Amino acid sequence: MDWLTEAKIPVGKTAKTVFDWLQSHGAVFFDGLAAVMEALIDGILWLMQTPHPLIVIGFFVGLTWFLQRSWKTVALVTLGFLFILNQDYWEETTESLTLVLSACVVCMAVGTPIGIATAHRPRLFQAMRPILDLMQTLPTFVYLIPAIVFFGIGMVPGLIATVIFVLPAPIRLTHLGISSTPTPLLEAARAFGATPRQTLWKVELPFALPQIMAGLNQTIMLSLSMVVVAALVGADGLGVPVVRALNQVNTALGFESGFIIVVVAIILDRMLRMERK
Repeated sequence: MDWLTEAKIPVGKTAKTVFDWLQSHGAVFFDGLAAVMEALIDGILWLMQTPHPLIVIGFFVGLTWFLQRSWKTVALVTLGFLFILNQDYWEETTESLTLVLSACVVCMAVGTPIGIATAHRPRLFQAMRPILDLMQTLPTFVYLIPAIVFFGIGMVPGLIATVIFVLPAPIRLTHLGISSTPTPLLEAARAFGATPRQTLWKVELPFALPQIMAGLNQTIMLSLSMVVVAALVGADGLGVPVVRALNQVNTALGFESGFIIVVVAIILDRMLRMERK
């Protein structure tokens, strides 16, 4: 079988050549993108850490009541945040929430329009499907290499790697929601003279809202799963004590910080869960 390996397809060398070219010719673009991402992260982090923790908790509790109208969910969210304060992980939690919220802003702002476009253009979705599969199945650690090359160490490369991994979820679920709109609803809207834009805003998007919210929910959960990976490139947050516990073989610290991540995931899931009625 040596003859087969002698004609090895240069996948790695080609990738390195592409990255080297991008690094040489795209410095202005990547520096600008890093500045925008850093400004977004700093702004959200300021909003999370400047007020007193109880004020931030009160905001999330109020938002939970506005979205869910359930005192049980409000109580669960309140107890979850108070538990985080009790365990003295508030700063790390706000840093991880900043990463998650930043990823949500970017992924939903990019993924939702792409999902709508692919729902209206089946050929576009067929062309994008292999790319989405690659983004979801490529090992997450592979994303860290170009992220470090282009953006250095810190929160920005962690955010970029998270966005690449998470972006297919809102695209796929938005596509599913829009393309699942019942044909009679669309025909009725057209019969009453609705334009394509009116059909989108008044028929398709309201019908697809549960799927879009499910995409947001998946974005949050997948972003939280990247917290530990992002810590490997210098991103602050709950991933830092997990990595430290792994290096020190510290069972107590690892379980403690890991359980806080679970609590944050439960809080965000219950806050944003939306079911079709």
